Amino acid sequence: MTGGALAFAILALVWSPGEDWRETPDPDASPRAVKGGAMRFCASRPPKSYNAYVDTSSYTRMTFSLMYDTLISNDRHTLEFVPALARRWAVSEDGTEFVFEIDERARWSDGVPITAKDVKWTFDALRDPMNDTGPYKAMLAVFESPEILGERTVKFRKKGSSPKDWRDLMNCGGFWILPAHAFEGKDFSKIDFIEAPVSGPYRLSRVEENVLAEFSRRGDWWRIETPAAVGLYNFDRIVLKYFIEESNAFEALKKNTVDVLPVYMARTMRDGIRGDAFGLNRILVRRVKNHKPIGFQGFAMNMRRPPFDDRRVREAMAKLVDREMMNTVMMSGEYHLQNSFYSDLYSAEHECRNDMILYDFEGAKKLLAEAGYAKNPATGALEKNGVPFAFTFLSRSPSEDKFLAVFNESLEKLGIKMKIDRKDFSMWMRDMDSFNFDMTWQSWSSGVVKWPETMWISSEADREGSNNTVGFKSAAVDALIAAEKSMATMDERNAAMRKIDKLISDERPYAFLWNIDVTRLVYWNRFGMPEAILSRFGDEEDVLAYWWFDQDRARELASAMRSGAALPSVPLVVDYDAVNGEMK
Repeated sequence: MTGGALAFAILALVWSPGEDWRETPDPDASPRAVKGGAMRFCASRPPKSYNAYVDTSSYTRMTFSLMYDTLISNDRHTLEFVPALARRWAVSEDGTEFVFEIDERARWSDGVPITAKDVKWTFDALRDPMNDTGPYKAMLAVFESPEILGERTVKFRKKGSSPKDWRDLMNCGGFWILPAHAFEGKDFSKIDFIEAPVSGPYRLSRVEENVLAEFSRRGDWWRIETPAAVGLYNFDRIVLKYFIEESNAFEALKKNTVDVLPVYMARTMRDGIRGDAFGLNRILVRRVKNHKPIGFQGFAMNMRRPPFDDRRVREAMAKLVDREMMNTVMMSGEYHLQNSFYSDLYSAEHECRNDMILYDFEGAKKLLAEAGYAKNPATGALEKNGVPFAFTFLSRSPSEDKFLAVFNESLEKLGIKMKIDRKDFSMWMRDMDSFNFDMTWQSWSSGVVKWPETMWISSEADREGSNNTVGFKSAAVDALIAAEKSMATMDERNAAMRKIDKLISDERPYAFLWNIDVTRLVYWNRFGMPEAILSRFGDEEDVLAYWWFDQDRARELASAMRSGAALPSVPLVVDYDAVNGEMK
């Protein structure tokens, strides 16, 4: 196509957003927010990489989003697509081509313009078979390598055999764009991000390996004066301090060496919230209920090999986990028991019909007998064809021990031998990426938009580094995933997801455990924040984007600590809908 024909074709496109669209402030951000100060945030284990394409853990993705932008984004309140690096985009009538025009103001932190070349280079790097980029390979597999139409214009085209998918625009416009001029020719898995060019509001300024990572706010961020940035990204410095165990993080909080701790363990809330710092409101405790998506956790079983290649055995394991007792006795009933991979898809109108598997020793015993296992009277071991039932539980934390001890009591009664193999997080991740495990404890977050393909489609079951860690394969689920892609409405897609959820649940790839529908935060009383604490769909990550250092509160805290005075109390529970009006 000639230059003139190309220009005419681009002019003929129907662009989004429309000409009447105007960028507006985030309604969950506070206009009272001020810039400055620092936030010391308790993070979990140190990442294996600061590259979120290599390390897909939630904290690495969170910090990568502080450094790098995508072409388009979602409005945090309405979830509608809004500009990010791209000022506008267009989709062909047949839904096979996607054109993005990058904002002429967009610059890397070193002043170099962000161009279509950066988009193409990032895409090609993610699709390169030599680069371990996990689920992003699957997400982008339906597209050909982008075509550069101009310095700031790039086109994605779907491969000929790829069916239409309502997520297509999100997939080709929603991955982080990296600077080709800085990273081209480097080993993608070993890129050094310290002081590297970035497009987002923060840069990675300091790392102490396995201890902390510091991010510095950019005063020259190209979007800093836009309406959407009002009240957001307020801290001059964000320091993530890494702790393998939450108990150590909590001790650091009490010693005032960190500011904010997201609480994931009931024991912290039950046993740790005591003493003057809490009683005098120097350290505050909040439980925030909003509309955040609910993930799941459970004992993941490797379905690729014995003994967990048998559905009856997997269900027997689920029946041997006395999670009711664990939740009630060991965790003060803080959690709800799960029976779904997508809990937030259910309501009074759409009741979850998945089996709620509870502790049932005799039921487990019967299932194992049906699977061909019998106790050897001479040794007491449960055997099948003369081979004892034994497996290894791949553990990554001592905090799992008390729960595994309860589980093991039931296993031993049946003559099953469980060996616990404790590894640090990086080695655990390495084993998980290569599917070198029998059973492990795995937790997954969720998103407002469900994307089952990366975790449940059969083609991902044998690709190392995929999210389909259990090796799940099902032609019926594959067919529903394919059908869901072309469904026009959210109601249709959610109905399909509930069917997918039921089919997967029936195969018992995980022995479900429990979850919670609030975000628990413990923090020193020196910060300002929106009245609802978090955004409509947000979780603990919102602390870094929406909160700010409040100098007046910091002075009041310091004065109270010197005098022994109490600070004003705050409500323990904050309900987003009660603060902002019920979500429609």
